[in-house]
This record gives sequence, C-alpha cells and structure tokens, in this order.
Amino acid sequence: MKDWTLVIKPKVKWLDLDLRSVWRSRDLVWLFVWRDFVSVYKQTILGPLWFFIQPVVSTIVFTVIFGKIAKIPTDGVPQTLFYMSGIMMWNYFSDCMNKTSSTFISNASLFGKVYFPRLIVPISNVISNLTKFFIQFVLFLFFLGYYYIKGATISPNIYILLTPILLIIMAGLGLGLGIIFSSLTTKYRDLQMLIGFGTSLMMYVSPIVYPLSFVSSKYKIFFLANPMTSIIETFKYAFLGAGEFSWWSLLYSTGFMIFVLFFGILIFNKIEKGFMDTV
Repeated sequence: MKDWTLVIKPKVKWLDLDLRSVWRSRDLVWLFVWRDFVSVYKQTILGPLWFFIQPVVSTIVFTVIFGKIAKIPTDGVPQTLFYMSGIMMWNYFSDCMNKTSSTFISNASLFGKVYFPRLIVPISNVISNLTKFFIQFVLFLFFLGYYYIKGATISPNIYILLTPILLIIMAGLGLGLGIIFSSLTTKYRDLQMLIGFGTSLMMYVSPIVYPLSFVSSKYKIFFLANPMTSIIETFKYAFLGAGEFSWWSLLYSTGFMIFVLFFGILIFNKIEKGFMDTV
C-alpha cells in the first residue's frame, strides 16, 4: 500500500479551517495575483494608466460637485487632497469586497475541475488590489508634495506610521465581508445586485466627500458605527492634519474587522464543499 503525500478529506466541522494548506499553496496566490492583473488590462489601450485616470477624474468630479457647487467644507485642506485621499482609501476597500463577493460564481468552472484551497482566490484579490492602491498612493504623495511646497494648510505627522495598519484593517474588512457575500450569492443571486448598490450607499455614509466634523453630533454615532469612518479619518489626520482621530474608534474598526473576517472564513469554509450543487 502506497503512502500518499496528500489526502483530501471533506470538511465536516465549522472550525476545520486548515489554514496551513493555504500557506503551503502560497505560490498559487501569486499566480492568481498575476492572472488578475493581466486579465483586467490585457486588451486595454491605456493599460495600467487607468490606475491614475480613475482617481484623478473622480477627484475632479467631486471637487466640482461637492466643493464648488455644494460648497461642503474640507476642514481647511485643499479639496484635491481631501477628496483624493478618501477616494483612494475607499476604492481599495470596495474593490476588495466587490471582487471577493463574486469568488464562487466567477471561478465556478475552475473550482469544478481542480482542487486547491478555495480561500486562495479571495486572498489573491486582496493582494492584487494592493498594486492599484500603491500606484494611486504614489500619485497622492505627488499632489501632497506639490501642495506642501505651495504652503497649503496641511500638516503630515507621526501617525503616517499607522498606514500599514489601516491597510490591514481595510483588507480584512473587504475580505471578510466579501467572502460572506460570496457564500450567500451561490444560493441567492439577488445579492449580487444589492452589493453594488449597497457599496455605493455605504460610500456616502463614510467621510469621503465631507469631513466628520461636518456631521451633526446628534447623528455622528451612526457614522462612527461604519468601520470605514475611523480608517479614512485616521488617514486624513495622518497625512493632511485634518479629520478626527480617535484610538477608540480605530480599535472598534479593528475589532469589527476581526469578527467579520473570522465569521466570513467560517461560512466560506462551510459553503465551499457543496457550492457546485447550487452555482
């Protein structure tokens, strides 16, 4: 009788996560990351330039509509920096969540042919979106340096060091919420329509087009219940000196992320063994 190096068993327990198999297959993660990058921009004329075009165009539109027409204040910082920072952070979170939410449906043909840890696909989505974020972050730093030299009222500070932590929290939130929705959409396809609408709606209850100080104290607690609020406010406080920074709010976002991520992995683990019967 032969000794097998790999034995594939059905998962019957909620906590049978087997995260070690994901780590052993980490090379596959990078293959999926490269696949995602190539598939999106392979047949485009501008290619990766869209990484720059999207935030710039969005910033211009927000500046005209919310800054010039609606005249919403930006805590005294240049409108370009205020809107670009919020858009950049929100894009990373929403891209992670939206791409991850279609994991089972988008990869059904692949999942039905070969075995590998399914959690690799949503993890690769989160990592591949980092490329887009870092390119836009460099663009943001360029504008930040330009306005700083011009003497604009911005004051970067030591809290810039929290940026990697903010990225981890956003990645965890996007991954956790995304895999929860991906598990549910295998059976309830209507959720696919609601995810895009819900993401757009959630953006307007996040301090992207307005500062948190603009919100009435009567309703501020509802905005703070949004875990993305403290993340965006912390980023703006660190790089622009604007926004309302609170360790407690950031701790809440971290705790919310851990809960959602753990709960999402549990559901994902339970659904993956039988999703081919419903997709």
